[in-house]
Amino acid sequence: MDKIAVIKTGGKQYVAEVGEKIKIEKIDQELGAQVKFDTLLVADQAGKQLQVGQPSLGELVTGKVVRNYLDKKINVLKFKNKTRYTRNRGHRQPITEVEITAIA
Repeated sequence: MDKIAVIKTGGKQYVAEVGEKIKIEKIDQELGAQVKFDTLLVADQAGKQLQVGQPSLGELVTGKVVRNYLDKKINVLKFKNKTRYTRNRGHRQPITEVEITAIA
């Protein structure tokens, strides 16, 4: 049976399946490196078998780093009325794309 897992990395939680590519916060790994994730929950597709961690199950999910890149640029605009003050800054968040290879 196919399994799904909820993993935690970078202060966020992601739902992962084998073969799926997910975009996560940047991790310092080279391309092709194997990465293990802290797993919170593992279930089968039907939801009949369920393992829930208290608070986690350990490193049961492994993935491979596919690419590191910068996300789309967002503009942060600061504006003060009546004084003609504007400040415009841009930000590009570093992202790592990971392909899930195995869920134990």
